[in-house]
Amino acid sequence: MAKPLRKDAQRNRDLLVAAARRLFAEKGLDVPLEEVACSAGVSIGTLYNRFPDRAELVGAVFADRVEATRLLAEEALARPRPWDGLVHFLEGVCALQAADRGYNDLAAGRGPRSPATERALADGYALMRRIVERARESGDLRPDVVLEDMVFVIWGHARTVEATAGIAPELWRRHLALLLDAFRAPAAHPLPAPPLTPEQVRAALFSGCAP
Repeated sequence: MAKPLRKDAQRNRDLLVAAARRLFAEKGLDVPLEEVACSAGVSIGTLYNRFPDRAELVGAVFADRVEATRLLAEEALARPRPWDGLVHFLEGVCALQAADRGYNDLAAGRGPRSPATERALADGYALMRRIVERARESGDLRPDVVLEDMVFVIWGHARTVEATAGIAPELWRRHLALLLDAFRAPAAHPLPAPPLTPEQVRAALFSGCAP
């Protein structure tokens, strides 16, 4: 069991997480850690004492967002109609991305991930797979769609948010609606190439291929 932090140490940690959350949301995950420490009113040494690397800080900042994504998935699986569950989940995740540039980076595969974040995301992917399979088995989702096809929704949405947040912040809803119509079974036509494998998705996410 982890030893509780002293009051001053806990205060510094809370200040750092709040500053990082604010800066990541505004500027993305590449904010210099020195800027985070300065905004929190502590030294860079204090930051590294609390968070040995950027991945640990990112994990602390976005733990609530990762948990919110898991809850969205559980809500989606509880919907009586599988298609409604799929729509609920994708709309919810895209809304989280649109509201926070840092989370947008994380969802699109940019930025470091701590082991704890990796485990949480893996649990989320398992739930996502059930959402997709359930919608496909119901006949509402086109039969050739797999979980790995959802990656391009997240990547494409990340680019839409980056390009239009300052001029048309709700445009992502239109683009998502267009994509969802393409996912419906009645719209299905033969696809010219197979989907990515899980291994290929992971390679793309961590080789700099993601947007």
